[in-house]
Amino acid sequence: MTQDEASAGEGVETSPGTRPEGQSENGVAVAFGRQLKLLRTRAGLDRVEFGKRVGYAAQSVASFEQGRRIPQPGFVDKADRVLEAGGLLVALKEELARSQYPAFFRDMAGLESRAAAMSVYAVSAVSGLLQTEEYARAVFQMQRPLLEDDVIEQRLEARMVRQEIFKRTPAPLLSFVIEEAVLRRPIGGRQVMRHTLEQVLLTSQLRNVEVQVMPTDREDSAGLGGPFTLIDTDKGQRVAYTEVQDDSRLYTGTRKVRELEARYGILRSQALTPAESSALIVKLIGET
Repeated sequence: MTQDEASAGEGVETSPGTRPEGQSENGVAVAFGRQLKLLRTRAGLDRVEFGKRVGYAAQSVASFEQGRRIPQPGFVDKADRVLEAGGLLVALKEELARSQYPAFFRDMAGLESRAAAMSVYAVSAVSGLLQTEEYARAVFQMQRPLLEDDVIEQRLEARMVRQEIFKRTPAPLLSFVIEEAVLRRPIGGRQVMRHTLEQVLLTSQLRNVEVQVMPTDREDSAGLGGPFTLIDTDKGQRVAYTEVQDDSRLYTGTRKVRELEARYGILRSQALTPAESSALIVKLIGET
Protein backbone atom coordinates (compact mmCIF):
# COMPACT_ATOMS: atom_id res chain seq x y z
CA MET A 1 0.00 0.00 0.00
CA THR A 2 1.39 3.38 -0.98
CA GLN A 3 1.67 6.27 1.44
CA ASP A 4 -1.02 8.37 -0.24
CA GLU A 5 -3.48 5.46 -0.23
CA ALA A 6 -2.85 4.84 3.44
CA SER A 7 -3.59 8.44 4.31
CA ALA A 8 -6.63 8.66 2.05
CA GLY A 9 -7.98 5.24 3.02
CA GLU A 10 -9.00 4.64 -0.58
CA GLY A 11 -10.90 1.37 -0.62
CA VAL A 12 -8.60 -0.39 1.82
CA GLU A 13 -9.89 -2.83 4.41
CA THR A 14 -7.48 -4.01 7.07
CA SER A 15 -8.11 -7.51 8.42
CA PRO A 16 -8.11 -7.90 12.21
CA GLY A 17 -4.86 -8.76 13.94
CA THR A 18 -4.07 -12.28 14.94
CA ARG A 19 -3.76 -13.63 18.45
CA PRO A 20 -0.39 -15.08 19.49
CA GLU A 21 0.30 -18.15 17.38
CA GLY A 22 0.67 -20.45 20.35
CA GLN A 23 -2.81 -19.65 21.60
CA SER A 24 -5.32 -22.03 20.10
CA GLU A 25 -8.58 -20.98 21.78
CA ASN A 26 -11.31 -20.05 19.36
CA GLY A 27 -14.20 -18.11 20.92
CA VAL A 28 -16.78 -19.22 18.36
CA ALA A 29 -15.76 -22.87 18.68
CA VAL A 30 -15.87 -22.68 22.48
CA ALA A 31 -19.36 -21.14 22.43
CA PHE A 32 -20.57 -23.77 19.97
CA GLY A 33 -19.07 -26.54 22.11
CA ARG A 34 -20.85 -25.34 25.23
CA GLN A 35 -24.18 -25.24 23.41
CA LEU A 36 -23.55 -28.69 21.96
CA LYS A 37 -22.76 -30.20 25.36
CA LEU A 38 -25.77 -28.53 26.96
CA LEU A 39 -28.11 -29.85 24.27
CA ARG A 40 -26.57 -33.34 24.35
CA THR A 41 -26.88 -33.52 28.14
CA ARG A 42 -30.48 -32.28 27.98
CA ALA A 43 -31.26 -35.04 25.49
CA GLY A 44 -29.88 -37.65 27.92
CA LEU A 45 -27.17 -38.87 25.58
CA ASP A 46 -23.59 -39.67 26.48
CA ARG A 47 -20.86 -38.92 23.97
CA VAL A 48 -20.66 -42.50 22.73
CA GLU A 49 -24.36 -42.78 21.94
CA PHE A 50 -24.56 -39.30 20.47
CA GLY A 51 -21.48 -40.03 18.36
CA LYS A 52 -23.10 -43.14 16.93
CA ARG A 53 -26.18 -41.16 15.92
CA VAL A 54 -24.20 -38.49 14.08
CA GLY A 55 -21.46 -40.79 12.74
CA TYR A 56 -18.54 -39.47 14.81
CA ALA A 57 -16.31 -41.01 17.47
CA ALA A 58 -16.83 -39.99 21.10
CA GLN A 59 -13.33 -38.50 21.07
CA SER A 60 -14.30 -36.18 18.21
CA VAL A 61 -17.46 -35.15 20.04
CA ALA A 62 -15.35 -34.30 23.09
CA SER A 63 -13.02 -32.18 20.94
CA PHE A 64 -15.99 -30.27 19.51
CA GLU A 65 -17.51 -29.71 22.95
CA GLN A 66 -14.23 -28.45 24.36
CA GLY A 67 -13.70 -26.06 21.45
CA ARG A 68 -10.46 -27.77 20.42
CA ARG A 69 -11.72 -28.68 16.94
CA ILE A 70 -14.09 -26.94 14.58
CA PRO A 71 -16.79 -29.27 13.23
CA GLN A 72 -17.58 -29.44 9.54
CA PRO A 73 -21.02 -28.23 8.33
CA GLY A 74 -22.32 -31.80 7.95
CA PHE A 75 -21.77 -32.50 11.64
CA VAL A 76 -23.52 -29.27 12.64
CA ASP A 77 -26.59 -30.16 10.55
CA LYS A 78 -26.76 -33.70 11.95
CA ALA A 79 -26.25 -32.55 15.55
CA ASP A 80 -28.96 -29.92 15.25
CA ARG A 81 -31.38 -32.52 13.91
CA VAL A 82 -30.51 -35.32 16.38
CA LEU A 83 -30.63 -33.00 19.39
CA GLU A 84 -33.79 -31.26 18.13
CA ALA A 85 -32.04 -27.92 18.56
CA GLY A 86 -34.44 -26.08 16.28
CA GLY A 87 -31.70 -24.39 14.30
CA LEU A 88 -29.72 -23.19 17.31
CA LEU A 89 -26.55 -25.00 16.22
CA VAL A 90 -27.08 -24.37 12.51
CA ALA A 91 -27.24 -20.63 13.23
CA LEU A 92 -23.56 -20.79 14.23
CA LYS A 93 -22.45 -22.71 11.12
CA GLU A 94 -21.31 -19.71 9.04
CA GLU A 95 -19.34 -18.17 11.92
CA LEU A 96 -17.77 -21.55 12.64
CA ALA A 97 -16.63 -21.83 9.04
CA ARG A 98 -15.04 -18.37 9.18
CA SER A 99 -13.36 -19.01 12.52
CA GLN A 100 -11.36 -21.99 11.27
CA TYR A 101 -9.06 -19.60 9.39
CA PRO A 102 -6.46 -17.30 10.97
CA ALA A 103 -7.91 -13.84 11.58
CA PHE A 104 -5.95 -12.19 8.77
CA PHE A 105 -7.45 -14.56 6.17
CA ARG A 106 -11.12 -14.77 7.22
CA ASP A 107 -12.52 -12.06 4.95
CA MET A 108 -10.58 -13.45 2.00
CA ALA A 109 -11.82 -16.98 2.70
CA GLY A 110 -15.42 -15.80 2.44
CA LEU A 111 -14.79 -14.03 -0.87
CA GLU A 112 -12.87 -17.01 -2.23
CA SER A 113 -15.66 -19.46 -1.46
CA ARG A 114 -18.12 -17.43 -3.56
CA ALA A 115 -15.75 -16.10 -6.25
CA ALA A 116 -16.81 -16.11 -9.89
CA ALA A 117 -13.17 -15.80 -10.96
CA MET A 118 -9.74 -15.52 -9.33
CA SER A 119 -6.24 -14.62 -10.45
CA VAL A 120 -3.44 -15.69 -8.09
CA TYR A 121 0.25 -14.74 -8.17
CA ALA A 122 2.37 -17.04 -5.95
CA VAL A 123 5.96 -16.19 -5.07
CA SER A 124 6.97 -18.07 -1.89
CA ALA A 125 4.91 -21.28 -1.81
CA VAL A 126 2.42 -23.14 -3.97
CA SER A 127 -1.02 -21.53 -3.65
CA GLY A 128 -3.13 -23.07 -0.89
CA LEU A 129 -5.73 -24.04 -3.49
CA LEU A 130 -3.15 -26.25 -5.24
CA GLN A 131 -1.39 -27.75 -2.22
CA THR A 132 -1.53 -31.40 -1.27
CA GLU A 133 -2.33 -32.19 2.34
CA GLU A 134 1.24 -33.26 3.07
CA TYR A 135 2.68 -30.08 1.50
CA ALA A 136 0.24 -27.90 3.49
CA ARG A 137 1.16 -29.71 6.71
CA ALA A 138 4.86 -29.04 6.04
CA VAL A 139 4.11 -25.35 5.45
CA PHE A 140 2.26 -25.05 8.76
CA GLN A 141 4.96 -26.96 10.62
CA MET A 142 7.59 -24.52 9.33
CA GLN A 143 5.83 -21.44 10.66
CA ARG A 144 7.56 -19.44 13.38
CA PRO A 145 6.59 -18.95 16.14
CA LEU A 146 5.61 -22.62 16.19
CA LEU A 147 1.94 -23.50 15.86
CA GLU A 148 0.39 -25.91 18.35
CA ASP A 149 -0.51 -29.34 16.97
CA ASP A 150 -4.26 -28.77 17.24
CA VAL A 151 -3.94 -25.42 15.45
CA ILE A 152 -2.04 -27.14 12.63
CA GLU A 153 -4.77 -29.77 12.28
CA GLN A 154 -7.48 -27.11 12.31
CA ARG A 155 -5.78 -25.01 9.64
CA LEU A 156 -4.95 -28.08 7.57
CA GLU A 157 -8.58 -29.15 7.54
CA ALA A 158 -9.65 -25.63 6.60
CA ARG A 159 -7.14 -25.48 3.74
CA MET A 160 -8.39 -28.73 2.28
CA VAL A 161 -11.99 -27.49 2.49
CA ARG A 162 -11.00 -24.46 0.40
CA GLN A 163 -10.24 -26.81 -2.50
CA GLU A 164 -13.95 -27.56 -2.81
CA ILE A 165 -13.87 -24.55 -5.14
CA PHE A 166 -12.78 -26.93 -7.92
CA LYS A 167 -16.03 -28.89 -7.55
CA ARG A 168 -18.37 -25.89 -7.63
CA THR A 169 -21.06 -25.43 -10.25
CA PRO A 170 -20.91 -23.16 -12.13
CA ALA A 171 -17.14 -23.50 -12.09
CA PRO A 172 -15.21 -20.30 -11.34
CA LEU A 173 -12.47 -19.24 -13.74
CA LEU A 174 -9.12 -19.67 -11.99
CA SER A 175 -5.75 -18.37 -13.15
CA PHE A 176 -2.42 -18.97 -11.38
CA VAL A 177 1.00 -17.49 -12.09
CA ILE A 178 3.64 -19.33 -10.05
CA GLU A 179 7.31 -18.45 -9.77
CA GLU A 180 9.51 -21.30 -11.01
CA ALA A 181 11.56 -21.16 -7.80
CA VAL A 182 8.41 -22.13 -5.87
CA LEU A 183 8.11 -25.33 -7.89
CA ARG A 184 11.77 -26.17 -7.33
CA ARG A 185 11.76 -25.65 -3.57
CA PRO A 186 11.19 -29.13 -2.01
CA ILE A 187 9.04 -28.09 0.94
CA GLY A 188 8.33 -31.21 2.98
CA GLY A 189 10.94 -33.24 1.06
CA ARG A 190 11.28 -34.44 -2.50
CA GLN A 191 8.49 -37.01 -2.35
CA VAL A 192 6.04 -34.44 -0.97
CA MET A 193 7.11 -31.98 -3.65
CA ARG A 194 6.66 -34.57 -6.38
CA HIS A 195 3.08 -35.25 -5.28
CA THR A 196 2.44 -31.51 -5.16
CA LEU A 197 3.78 -30.99 -8.68
CA GLU A 198 1.57 -33.83 -9.88
CA GLN A 199 -1.45 -32.19 -8.25
CA VAL A 200 -0.63 -28.81 -9.81
CA LEU A 201 -0.31 -30.49 -13.21
CA LEU A 202 -3.57 -32.42 -12.80
CA THR A 203 -5.46 -29.32 -11.66
CA SER A 204 -4.09 -27.29 -14.57
CA GLN A 205 -5.84 -29.66 -16.95
CA LEU A 206 -9.29 -28.64 -15.70
CA ARG A 207 -11.14 -26.58 -18.31
CA ASN A 208 -11.69 -23.66 -15.93
CA VAL A 209 -8.07 -23.52 -14.67
CA GLU A 210 -4.94 -22.04 -16.20
CA VAL A 211 -1.51 -22.40 -14.58
CA GLN A 212 1.47 -20.42 -15.85
CA VAL A 213 5.03 -20.57 -14.59
CA MET A 214 7.24 -17.48 -14.37
CA PRO A 215 10.76 -18.61 -15.36
CA THR A 216 13.53 -17.70 -12.96
CA ASP A 217 15.73 -16.48 -15.81
CA ARG A 218 13.29 -13.77 -16.95
CA GLU A 219 15.15 -10.46 -16.95
CA ASP A 220 11.92 -8.44 -16.66
CA SER A 221 9.35 -9.15 -13.96
CA ALA A 222 6.26 -7.22 -12.91
CA GLY A 223 6.04 -9.26 -9.73
CA LEU A 224 8.70 -7.66 -7.55
CA GLY A 225 6.01 -6.05 -5.38
CA GLY A 226 5.05 -9.45 -3.94
CA PRO A 227 2.12 -11.89 -4.09
CA PHE A 228 -1.48 -10.85 -4.61
CA THR A 229 -4.87 -12.19 -5.64
CA LEU A 230 -7.64 -10.63 -7.73
CA ILE A 231 -11.18 -11.79 -7.00
CA ASP A 232 -14.31 -11.32 -9.09
CA THR A 233 -17.11 -11.63 -6.55
CA ASP A 234 -20.52 -13.16 -7.10
CA LYS A 235 -21.88 -9.59 -6.89
CA GLY A 236 -19.95 -8.49 -9.95
CA GLN A 237 -17.28 -6.53 -8.01
CA ARG A 238 -13.54 -6.98 -8.41
CA VAL A 239 -11.38 -6.75 -5.29
CA ALA A 240 -7.69 -7.35 -4.61
CA TYR A 241 -6.03 -9.13 -1.71
CA THR A 242 -2.43 -8.89 -0.54
CA GLU A 243 -0.72 -10.68 2.32
CA VAL A 244 2.75 -10.56 3.88
CA GLN A 245 3.99 -11.69 7.30
CA ASP A 246 0.43 -12.55 8.49
CA ASP A 247 -0.74 -9.02 7.67
CA SER A 248 -3.36 -8.68 4.95
CA ARG A 249 -5.25 -6.04 3.00
CA LEU A 250 -8.39 -6.16 0.91
CA TYR A 251 -8.58 -3.41 -1.71
CA THR A 252 -11.93 -2.34 -3.14
CA GLY A 253 -10.89 1.08 -4.48
CA THR A 254 -10.77 1.35 -8.25
CA ARG A 255 -7.24 2.78 -8.45
CA LYS A 256 -5.44 0.02 -6.54
CA VAL A 257 -7.46 -2.77 -8.11
CA ARG A 258 -6.75 -1.48 -11.62
CA GLU A 259 -3.06 -1.19 -10.78
CA LEU A 260 -2.93 -4.85 -9.75
CA GLU A 261 -5.07 -5.88 -12.74
CA ALA A 262 -2.52 -4.30 -15.06
CA ARG A 263 0.33 -5.93 -13.13
CA TYR A 264 -1.27 -9.37 -13.42
CA GLY A 265 -1.76 -8.90 -17.15
CA ILE A 266 1.93 -8.12 -17.56
CA LEU A 267 2.87 -11.12 -15.42
CA ARG A 268 0.85 -13.42 -17.65
CA SER A 269 2.55 -12.02 -20.74
CA GLN A 270 5.99 -12.54 -19.18
CA ALA A 271 5.26 -16.08 -17.94
CA LEU A 272 5.34 -19.28 -19.96
CA THR A 273 2.14 -20.19 -21.76
CA PRO A 274 -0.09 -22.81 -20.06
CA ALA A 275 1.20 -25.50 -22.45
CA GLU A 276 4.83 -24.52 -21.90
CA SER A 277 4.20 -24.42 -18.14
CA SER A 278 2.76 -27.93 -18.16
CA ALA A 279 5.81 -29.17 -20.04
CA LEU A 280 8.11 -27.58 -17.47
CA ILE A 281 6.16 -29.11 -14.58
CA VAL A 282 6.43 -32.55 -16.23
CA LYS A 283 10.18 -31.98 -16.50
CA LEU A 284 10.41 -31.01 -12.81
CA ILE A 285 8.45 -34.11 -11.81
CA GLY A 286 11.01 -36.20 -13.66
CA GLU A 287 13.81 -34.50 -11.74
CA THR A 288 12.37 -35.15 -8.26
